Amino acid sequence: MNTELDLQLAVEADTPSKQDFQTWVDLANEQKQPASVCLRICSSNEIQTLNKTYRQKDKPTNVLSFAYTLEGDSPSPEDEPPHLGDIIICDDVVKQEACKQHKSKHDHYAHMVIHGMLHLQGYNHIQDDEARIMEAREVDLLRNLGIKNPYEEHNE
Repeated sequence: MNTELDLQLAVEADTPSKQDFQTWVDLANEQKQPASVCLRICSSNEIQTLNKTYRQKDKPTNVLSFAYTLEGDSPSPEDEPPHLGDIIICDDVVKQEACKQHKSKHDHYAHMVIHGMLHLQGYNHIQDDEARIMEAREVDLLRNLGIKNPYEEHNE
């Protein structure tokens, strides 16, 4: 499954390659048809503004996902795949968390992209049972990439 990826780099940062992002988006896309996703890498200020506006939390966060839903019955144009939504990732927060959690920034980016993609497809972690399902799916997808379970502590 090839997902159309609109990658936006709003900050100068040492990010994974576009091919890495594409691989992670494709891996986590559970749709049975082509789809599109916008992935934006941004600053702490930008994500803090979005987090405050949409989640009423006035602080930076690692990833935000905005699932796309059509109003009424208006379908996507026939020549375009359906848009799943937008994933916003803060490079500064990913870098800080990776260091604190003793993992590579690259692996943490993979986790954030997969986490965001699952949110776009209806996964959630508000309730404990939902969180267990979502985390298990994340761990499975990350394992396919050779990445350790991010929810377990690893001494390296």
